[in-house]
Amino acid sequence: MEESQLLPHLFRTEYRKIVSVLCYLFGIDNIEIAEDITNDTFLAATELWSVKGIPENPTAWLYTVAKNKTKNYLKRNSVFEQKLSVEIKHTANKSEEIEIDLSVKNINDSQLAMIFTVCNPANSTEAQIALALNLLCGFGIQEIADGFLTNKEVIYKRINRAKEKLKEANIKIEQPTISEINNRLETVLTTLYLLFSEGYYSTSQNTILRKDLCAEAMRLTFLLIENPTTNLPAVNALLSLMCFHSSRFDARINENGETILYQDQDETLWNQELIEKGQLYLVKASTGNNLSKYHLEAGIAYWHTQKEDTPEKWQNILQLYNRLLILEYSPIAALNRTFALAKTNGKKEAIIEAEKLNLTNNPFYYSLLGNLYTDIDNKKAIENFEKALQITNSPADKATIIKNINLIIRK
Repeated sequence: MEESQLLPHLFRTEYRKIVSVLCYLFGIDNIEIAEDITNDTFLAATELWSVKGIPENPTAWLYTVAKNKTKNYLKRNSVFEQKLSVEIKHTANKSEEIEIDLSVKNINDSQLAMIFTVCNPANSTEAQIALALNLLCGFGIQEIADGFLTNKEVIYKRINRAKEKLKEANIKIEQPTISEINNRLETVLTTLYLLFSEGYYSTSQNTILRKDLCAEAMRLTFLLIENPTTNLPAVNALLSLMCFHSSRFDARINENGETILYQDQDETLWNQELIEKGQLYLVKASTGNNLSKYHLEAGIAYWHTQKEDTPEKWQNILQLYNRLLILEYSPIAALNRTFALAKTNGKKEAIIEAEKLNLTNNPFYYSLLGNLYTDIDNKKAIENFEKALQITNSPADKATIIKNINLIIRK
């Protein structure tokens, strides 16, 4: 890796680890202190490495500096240090120095505790995602703003409000108990699912950013799988779903940034390693008696990694959508179901079912109708594509819609 890329890379990979350990140590009321110490550590690296060169072990250097800065802070704030010693019950001897543990185990424990802290229903879903990106993934304010297609001020306020709400609710940063996991896992998985979706279905044109969002959601989900208390079927099902979707990432967008419809994707661009991992996690998810929406969505995503267009494939997808809608109804899932219905029962029946949904504020609704009406009633197909064009905000989707309209006109 080039020297110019090393520090930004380390900031992405190590910032989240250091800040999680320090938040775990200091508690919810002192998140800002943990962030300040971590930021100062990277500032020191920026200043010193440019003069003295990159150390032999950059990561170890960052950890050592973070430890020293934490110890120096505690020495300057003796009252806080004594309070901290009592709270964490780390030592009964006040003269004994508090240990800043940056071992792999403590980093993982800290990050797990932080996942359950950040994904707290005291905050809105949007606030949870923004805070997760910032504290758990090391994303900067500008990056998060780019991901949400908004400005820095909006994200800055959102994150600060989220922190304040956690403090007001006196949320503890601690290892989740079995009871806590049972009560909160659904909220945690929802946040990770939406974090992944932010990347996979993002309207941002920054492909690297979109991939990073998906990768971070997968990393955090894998952290849950690595811990025995949270390695549960629903978690494996969610990671399976993410693997299947990610496997087709490179095939979904062409070199012009236009969206490539599923039936037109080049399957040689699908990542077979991710498909195999998805299958592995789906097998691991098939234990116990609880069927989550992630199981069903992972099943649907699995069949989409089977390129061959067989009746069996689309019948299985349709049945999985039927079960998903019974378990947890979603207008988007109902809309996606109509595509499978068109494949099994024909376009005319699918059009009737799709129009019942009446999702007039959704560009995908009109795009789907445009595709369904193509070659049945091309005038109506163009009308629906034009409606989709009017309400979509995505340049990539606009380009795809215009391409579809032009294809119909040429017929």
